[in-house]
Amino acid sequence: MSARHILLWQDIRIMIVHKPEYFTGTDHLEITSEGSVPLPITETGYRSHFMPSGTLENQRDALAFVSEWLDEASQSKQWQKHLADTRQMSLF
Repeated sequence: MSARHILLWQDIRIMIVHKPEYFTGTDHLEITSEGSVPLPITETGYRSHFMPSGTLENQRDALAFVSEWLDEASQSKQWQKHLADTRQMSLF
């Protein structure tokens, strides 16, 4: 049975759909930002992610997993450049 979650990350509303056992031994996450806003894990605002079944059991849920993933990915030079570029107006 799939579970739907809403995450507000750095003022970006994100829909997360977790489908356990999407197929045998594999869970699926669908991550979609409202308005297709780019995220550190996807330039298009959409990410499909497969992982071994049970990855999200015990210690964390889909919200915590995606939030930690975004926090870690947001430290990349590429994402920092994206933020700087979107804050600064361009003449080109």
